[in-house]
Amino acid sequence: MKVRNLNLKYKRCKEYSIFTRTMELTVFWFRRDLRLEDNAGLYHALSKNKNVQPLFVFDTSILKKLGNKHDKRVDFIHKTISKLHAELNALGLNLWVEIGEPLQVYKRLIKNNRIKSVYTNHDFEPYAIARDQSIEVFLKANGVSFHTYKDQCIFEKGEVVKDDGKPYTIFTPYSKKWIQKLNDFYSSSYPCKKYFANFNKEAVKQISDLKAMGFEKTDIIVDPPKIGRGLVVHYKETRDFPAVKGTSRLSMHLRFGTISIRKLVRWALPLNEQYVNELIWRDFYMMILYHFPHVEHSCFKKDYEHIKWRNNEREFEAWCKGQTGYPMVDAGMRELNTTGFMHNRVRMIVASFLTKHLLIDYRWGEAYFAEKLNDFDLAANSGGWQWAAGCGCDAAPYFRVFNPHEQAKKFDAKFEYIKKWVPEFQELNYPLPIVDHKFARERVLKVYKTALDEVRGKE
Repeated sequence: MKVRNLNLKYKRCKEYSIFTRTMELTVFWFRRDLRLEDNAGLYHALSKNKNVQPLFVFDTSILKKLGNKHDKRVDFIHKTISKLHAELNALGLNLWVEIGEPLQVYKRLIKNNRIKSVYTNHDFEPYAIARDQSIEVFLKANGVSFHTYKDQCIFEKGEVVKDDGKPYTIFTPYSKKWIQKLNDFYSSSYPCKKYFANFNKEAVKQISDLKAMGFEKTDIIVDPPKIGRGLVVHYKETRDFPAVKGTSRLSMHLRFGTISIRKLVRWALPLNEQYVNELIWRDFYMMILYHFPHVEHSCFKKDYEHIKWRNNEREFEAWCKGQTGYPMVDAGMRELNTTGFMHNRVRMIVASFLTKHLLIDYRWGEAYFAEKLNDFDLAANSGGWQWAAGCGCDAAPYFRVFNPHEQAKKFDAKFEYIKKWVPEFQELNYPLPIVDHKFARERVLKVYKTALDEVRGKE
């Protein structure tokens, strides 16, 4: 009797295994949207299909470019994915977690499963666009449909454009049109939970640890910070002071989609237009990258490619280490190197210093930020650096050169921020300024003017 029961159980398990392998699945591919709530692509996948199987791919074509095995961004993603995995497990569901190049991953999945469609959310970076195009071609060749949706911004692509249909390149008119266009439709929530019954039911599996990918755990925290109403209400008055907790510190969570941009806009809009304005900048730079992909590697204003950068490696190293002799600059760089974060006002100061005072190509600094920033976002990083260097869309004019000492007096009058990161700034062992401010300002104005006059004179 016992033997027959065991055989019956084995037969049923075998039948169930065959059933799951032949079941027609819809895959939802998590990327920059690591959450179950208010997720556009996930909502459409669940509301239109049965047996939706969530998937995340650790993209080795990206991971292999990271030189630090203690990269906090990879750990943040891994911890977030583990949290997502646990949330799904609690519902009796499973998250597929794959490691590899996405196209190769899909080739394996298509071979071993009956997949009818793949849903995901848009990504506007040039690499992501090319990746998605190749995957869509492969999927369609195998009878699998590919669907993508807007999720990481309020407006995208050509949704906010000039009356003639051309993209804006100046922020102020873009922001005005953005506000005019905003309504409940664009900021309403996607009720994903309503359709959770349409997830695929599959036995729970463990996900690989960080070491399997060649990375180690760090001290990065996954839970998003709690934003008090007072912080947003007083954002305009506090946001420029790095020693004060006057910013939301949500940039990393927005970057990886652990919070919904729609939810944030709905909450913040009645409280403070300045805070919402910063979110509009985020949409603006994504739009610029989409319409002008050349900004990934070159100046938005092409005339600025003729600037003769000094590119002194010794001075660049001093900037990287926070040893320039300018306390505000050094504080920012040391904060970045230690924590992976830098206050936005300080980002402008250090970027201006590198490009204007040291005449080092903005791409050197942009690449350093890309390596170090936890919240690195190609569109925002490119936009911010080109703004500081004067070569981007709606950039600070080239003759605007921040005085680091005056910036410190204005935004860190009591030296609280500086003392935290450069405690020796008043000691004899602190380095002398790497360059004199007056000299550097006169030099950069001459170099920029000469380059621009030459190229424009040839036109």
